[in-house]
Amino acid sequence: MQLIELLRLVLINIKQNKGKVFLTSLGIIVGTATIVMVIAIGEGGKQDVAEQFKTLNAGTITISEGVSTLEGAMMGGGGGMPMMSGGGPSSGGGQSRSSGGSSSSSASRTAQALASANDNTLTEENMEDILFFVPNITSAALSATAEHTVTGGDLEDGDDYTVVGTEPNYATISNLNTVVGSFITETDLETTSRSVVIGYSVALDMFDSLEDAYDEKIQIDGRDYVIDGVLGQMGTIVADVNPDEAIYMAYSTAEKYIFERNYSPQITLLAADVSYVEEIIENITAVLAQSNPDTTFTIEDAGATMDAAMESANTLSMLLMAIAAIVFIVGGIGIMNVLFVSVKERTREIGILKAIGTSKFDILMLFVLEANTIGVIGGVLGVLVSFAVIPLMEYTDITVVMSLEAVLLALMFAIVTGTIFGFYPAWRASNLIPIQALNND
Repeated sequence: MQLIELLRLVLINIKQNKGKVFLTSLGIIVGTATIVMVIAIGEGGKQDVAEQFKTLNAGTITISEGVSTLEGAMMGGGGGMPMMSGGGPSSGGGQSRSSGGSSSSSASRTAQALASANDNTLTEENMEDILFFVPNITSAALSATAEHTVTGGDLEDGDDYTVVGTEPNYATISNLNTVVGSFITETDLETTSRSVVIGYSVALDMFDSLEDAYDEKIQIDGRDYVIDGVLGQMGTIVADVNPDEAIYMAYSTAEKYIFERNYSPQITLLAADVSYVEEIIENITAVLAQSNPDTTFTIEDAGATMDAAMESANTLSMLLMAIAAIVFIVGGIGIMNVLFVSVKERTREIGILKAIGTSKFDILMLFVLEANTIGVIGGVLGVLVSFAVIPLMEYTDITVVMSLEAVLLALMFAIVTGTIFGFYPAWRASNLIPIQALNND
């Protein structure tokens, strides 16, 4: 029997059983739509991660006190200070030096450091030591954050914003773009200036435009501050802070007026090149361990943080794909069950075909093609459903990115599912004995 004849028989049977075919393909429809949506959501998640870190320098290194949530285990101290590649502090005056261990993970490193007499361990002196002893660092800045109530402009009742005390280099390290006015200056640090730089969203919350915000006064916990600069829109997170919704001021000013007694400073560094990051982290670990051997520091590099975030997005995509695969299996079982029923209902038809000389292979192909057709119909309808659903996702916070690869993969899954689950019923049909088939009531 020619292929065209087989296809004609398949189409005749499908036309005669439209309702049954549609119900049979429901599992495939849902599975196909799920595959397309899963891939679209996965790609959207990756895009969100890339967008979140697009302005972050890959060579950024952040030092904070405590253990990172990314740290699997904290390494213990002991032993002599590790040798520092490219230079570092050398022992002198007959004094011995010791350090805490560091993990091998590039995502975060811990170093043991001694408890400072002050409430806060990380200080300007720590940063100066690192810059002096550790090579291949282009800039560094000390910073800390606090939440405070801010009033000014149109905010009569005030609102809570993140206040960041930092230094001039922070803008370069974090790629902050000041579109109106200027960022914090050395003069602001030296004079404990009560001037601030506000984020894009803060400016629009308080004033009609970014330009209107410049040189205006705002109040933070009742104290007046003058707006010396406004940042451009970032749309990303920098050091756990959304610059669009933050207020920046000189570190010395924040220490005096904003920070409580036990705030948690960070040192942010920028490597001369991404290739130096591992070496710099090892050397920073040695410097901090030599000066502060009783406190745990976490040292994280931005590149590893980006990799971890992307890996999480990929893991979520794989999980969703597994769910879609389960849906396809359920749909495939539905096709198998319906084809078994179809074979039973069409036993006499199969017997007649065999009696007039139709081969086992043709019978097999007839039912396999029928299963394939159901799979294709379900796949096409599933893709159309996904096209209808994706515009609705605009009303949610989920980013979806449609792609041709997703559509083709979903259709392939639909066809393969129909073939695999339709093969056994087709094989059973092809092996029916003609006389028994013809005598079937």
